[in-house]
Amino acid sequence: MTGKMYSLLVIFFLASISTSLAQDNNNTENSSSYDLRDSSLIPSKRIPQHNEFLNNAYPFPAKPRNELELGVKGGLSSVSGDVRSWLPTFGLGVHVRKALGYVFSLRLEYDYLRAKGLNWQPSTTGYAANPVLSAYYNAAAHTPVFYNYRTTIQELSLQGIVTLNNIRFHKAKTGIAIYALGGVGGMTYSTLYNIIDSRTGLPYDYSDIITQFGGGGFTYKNRKDIKKALKNKLDGSFETLAQRDNSQPSIFGGTPFRPVLVMGAGVEIKLSNRFNIAIEDKVSITKTDLLDGQEWQETGSPTVHAMTRDYDSYNFLSVGLNYNLGRKAVEPLWWINPLDYAYGEINAPRHMKLPKPVLDDADGDGVTDQFDHEPNTPAGCPVDTHGVSRDTDGDGVPDCKDKELITPTQCQPVDADGVGKCPDPACCKELNARLDSGGLGSMGRTKCFIGDLPSIVFKGRSVTLSKDGKALAASIADKMRNNPGCKVAVIGYGESSKSAQQLSWDRVNEVIKYLVEKEGINSDRFIFRYGQTGGDENTIDIKDGTGEEGPNTVPAPHPNLRKR
Repeated sequence: MTGKMYSLLVIFFLASISTSLAQDNNNTENSSSYDLRDSSLIPSKRIPQHNEFLNNAYPFPAKPRNELELGVKGGLSSVSGDVRSWLPTFGLGVHVRKALGYVFSLRLEYDYLRAKGLNWQPSTTGYAANPVLSAYYNAAAHTPVFYNYRTTIQELSLQGIVTLNNIRFHKAKTGIAIYALGGVGGMTYSTLYNIIDSRTGLPYDYSDIITQFGGGGFTYKNRKDIKKALKNKLDGSFETLAQRDNSQPSIFGGTPFRPVLVMGAGVEIKLSNRFNIAIEDKVSITKTDLLDGQEWQETGSPTVHAMTRDYDSYNFLSVGLNYNLGRKAVEPLWWINPLDYAYGEINAPRHMKLPKPVLDDADGDGVTDQFDHEPNTPAGCPVDTHGVSRDTDGDGVPDCKDKELITPTQCQPVDADGVGKCPDPACCKELNARLDSGGLGSMGRTKCFIGDLPSIVFKGRSVTLSKDGKALAASIADKMRNNPGCKVAVIGYGESSKSAQQLSWDRVNEVIKYLVEKEGINSDRFIFRYGQTGGDENTIDIKDGTGEEGPNTVPAPHPNLRKR
């Protein structure tokens, strides 16, 4: 019977753990167990710390108010003493528990326990030391007695409980709390014997259980038969008060009272944030040898009565249901991992003030040193995404020092200022030779060596020069200043529609206007051409116009379509 009861407890324990682990594995939440910024969870005495924490003046959050645990339990109780336990007997307990921290808590517990015992080996003379049994049986006649008892124990204890597994470094939460306990308290006990046979009104006669006594000693039935015979004989009335030590203190009309030391261990399995079940084994040690009604333990055979004396203890193996009670409070702290807050802040900061990162940029070009391929760029020089000085025309002179921003390839290499020397075009060599010889002197022409000029590109339907366009215009102006005898033709494309013609006119006009007003080039040195064919409408070509004829200004073809 006892084995079956223990087996059921083990099965229930394993099933509960499996359920809890399944729930725990499904819990993927990684955030803190509660909102640390919620002031309603903080007791008034810790509000100053809470405010300092919220204002980043104190690094640690205040400990929140946490719930009380109320519990009831039931289970099997037994006494370890001089008489063998017959069957574990049912016991009940209630408790209230309060966390003082994340690891340590206090529990006040009351237990009401019953225990029974029965020796299957008889005593023939040793019971003479027991004043109660010796009053009913004659030891001198070797009358056999089978020790039995039933005791009722009431215990009130204060226990300290240490939770062993709620501080976890690799998981946010757990559905199981494993704990160890120890404490002190007081207990009373009332022990009774079953001596009188209710059928006869006389003490039990056990002679039929022992077959004979002779020169060879007693002859017994086997253990199984003795237990079966005792079960049939004893009526379970427990009517006789057992032996007591009158030197021990007593309360409630003579009930013995003794201090008690308790210790044990258990596991709680969470069902929800309010309910959990607990499986626990608790041992109570007290300085008395009469819990089982026997002060002396017989050893050896029934005819050899060596006597020993030791103190009794009792055990309570229980299963309980616990409820967390409280308002504006977090669940008991032994269910909370105090590392939740720290790991949560590291993963997704909500409270920490993170300073802006400071990345070194020794040359101040806007590209941090770890990505800068040119760590010593001169001040004021524009750079690319790798921190290297821009060199638009690739002539080896950075744009910030290049006096000819776009030098055609055929005009390179360049001098220290980035200015190249372009060879005369084939068409001009003969003309220059004739000019040198004076063959065209009567024409009054001046030599022109301006070479190729860059085109300027507009984006979309814009008529405003971009930053790059202005740089190109500046390089054109430099060449024109270096070649005062040259004229240039500014050519725009687009004849497909009135709007295209007007857009072409606006862009040609913008380029000439910029070169005249911003760069100081004489307007007479330009030839205004718009609405041409054979080119890109977004591109304005600048070409040598020396020797050509054409106006330097033209009225807008469609003034009502002008961009500005």
